[in-house]
Amino acid sequence: MNKTKTILIVDDDGDFVESLSVYLESHGFRVLVADDGDEGLKLARMEDPDLVIMDIVMNERTEGFFTIREMRRDSRLRDVPIFVLSSLYSDGGSFRIQPEAGWLAHDEFMPKPPDVAELIRKIDEHLGTREASK
Repeated sequence: MNKTKTILIVDDDGDFVESLSVYLESHGFRVLVADDGDEGLKLARMEDPDLVIMDIVMNERTEGFFTIREMRRDSRLRDVPIFVLSSLYSDGGSFRIQPEAGWLAHDEFMPKPPDVAELIRKIDEHLGTREASK
């Protein structure tokens, strides 16, 4: 029996979260939502998601970084793929992230808003779900 994969979105942009949730659900994923890092960490520990989509700038400018660090320290969450979706990669003003430097413990880094077809392809690649095998 094929278990429905669960994706946790941690992001404080309600409109973005709503549209991304609908898109992911239409592709067969169960979606959980947290609007800040603390709530995301608690929800991840309770629900054991298969993948996390994380924003960086929420209540605090670097909140996502610290949430990712805490997830990587937790033995139950350590190996859960984390996708960072952030506008900081393309438009961060004086604060620019360079994910290719490898210092952030993420699995994928995509600009926000993402190319949704590419996002689904990468999710399927990491989770071994249907489109990845086509």
